[in-house]
Amino acid sequence: MTTVTDRIEKQVLLQASPARVWRALSDSTEFGTWFGVLLDGPFRVGERLTGKVTSAGCEKMAFFMEIDRMDPEKLFRYHWNPTVSDNELRTTVDFTLKAVGEATQLTIVESGFDKLPIGERDEAFRRNEGGWTQQVANIESHLSTDQ
Repeated sequence: MTTVTDRIEKQVLLQASPARVWRALSDSTEFGTWFGVLLDGPFRVGERLTGKVTSAGCEKMAFFMEIDRMDPEKLFRYHWNPTVSDNELRTTVDFTLKAVGEATQLTIVESGFDKLPIGERDEAFRRNEGGWTQQVANIESHLSTDQ
C-alpha cells in the first residue's frame, strides 16, 4: 500500500532549454555544484557513486546513489538513501523534463518512503520535503547564472 507520505513531488518551470537542464542534471560535477555534493565519479547507468555532502551544516554526511536511468533530455533516475543510518538505497528520485516553448518544465519525484524503517520514515519525509524545495531553488539559481 502506498500512502500520501510515500512520495514528494515538485515542479518548476526553468528558463533554460531541455539540453541545458539535462546537462545540469546528468553531469555529475555540475549536478554536485547545485545539489551540494561532491561525487566520486561520472554518472553512468548502473554505476553506484559515493560522495560527501558539501552544503553548510551537513559536511560530514556521506552520500550514496546508484544511477538507474538516463534518457537524454527526458528522464534522469537514481536510487539513494534519504536517511543517515546506512548506505542501503531505498528511495527513487526521478527528474522528468518537458519542453515548454524555450523553457523546461522540470518535475522532481522522490518515492519509496514507505520502504524506510518506521522509526526513520517521518523524519526522512519531512527533511526531504524541505530539501527538495531548496533544491528547486538551487537549480533555478544555478541555471540563471547562464543568462
